[in-house]
Amino acid sequence: MPRGRAKPQLVLTGEERETLERWARRPTTAQAVAQRARIVLRCATGQPNQVVARDVGVTRLTVGRWRQRFVTKRLDGLLDEPRPGAPRKITDGDVERVVRLTLETAPRDATHWSTRARAKRCGLSQTAVSRIWRAFVLQPHRVKTFKLSKDPLFIDKVRDIVGLYLDPPDKALVLCVDEKSQIQALDRTQPVLPMRPGQAERRTHDYTRYGTTTLFAALNTKSGALIGEFHQRHRAREFRRFLDTIDAAVPATLDVHLIVDNASTHKPRSSIVGWPGTPAFTCTSRRRAARGSISSSAGSQR
Repeated sequence: MPRGRAKPQLVLTGEERETLERWARRPTTAQAVAQRARIVLRCATGQPNQVVARDVGVTRLTVGRWRQRFVTKRLDGLLDEPRPGAPRKITDGDVERVVRLTLETAPRDATHWSTRARAKRCGLSQTAVSRIWRAFVLQPHRVKTFKLSKDPLFIDKVRDIVGLYLDPPDKALVLCVDEKSQIQALDRTQPVLPMRPGQAERRTHDYTRYGTTTLFAALNTKSGALIGEFHQRHRAREFRRFLDTIDAAVPATLDVHLIVDNASTHKPRSSIVGWPGTPAFTCTSRRRAARGSISSSAGSQR
């Protein structure tokens, strides 16, 4: 004689079975709904709740709950019920209007929309517009720049330079060389007063200019060590002196690969022997040559 409560009879129509199978296998369906659809499909085959629970990976009580929900409410019973709380005030149309106007329009008196200006125009609160922008990752105040290169050898040059960074040659040193010109040498007109308890550091608002200087620097891409040198002017001859400094600072047993940009300071042939006429290159120092002689190669295969 069977024990316990009798299981409610579960019979599917053709349309219900098709819908449940679509929910169970469609990747965009919520996983909770897909699992409930699999439970109902298993129960429709006549299997007991214990067997269905073992096959689906849930408890027997879960199988019994969703079997009863489906028998009572059919397909609507498998969907999540409305959650408690205040009714929603911002409709999908409001959200769409905020997103569309943010993307397609601009304010007349500003360069970009702010949350308060957008809220005033849409009739919503500033907090609501801020939440919508965060949900859709809208940041009107941010602008990114890009540059498309017209150099036909751009890809080959990128591969050469990135290859040096990622896979440097054996017994060689890769240095990224750059310079910062027109650095102002400034000093305050009066000594700085140090910080004291209850009092911040104080300094005068005006300053005295002592001219400008140029910083040449070479960064070791592997260790992070820096070779730097200051010069009064920013010319090819100063850059040539800095190359001599690099040559003296690096051990003679290592080859040197310099990665530089296409600044006019780097282009004159007087600064480097055999300088190439290409806008992007890898300058390679062969230490077997006499000290001070640096050869260069552009677009060469490594």
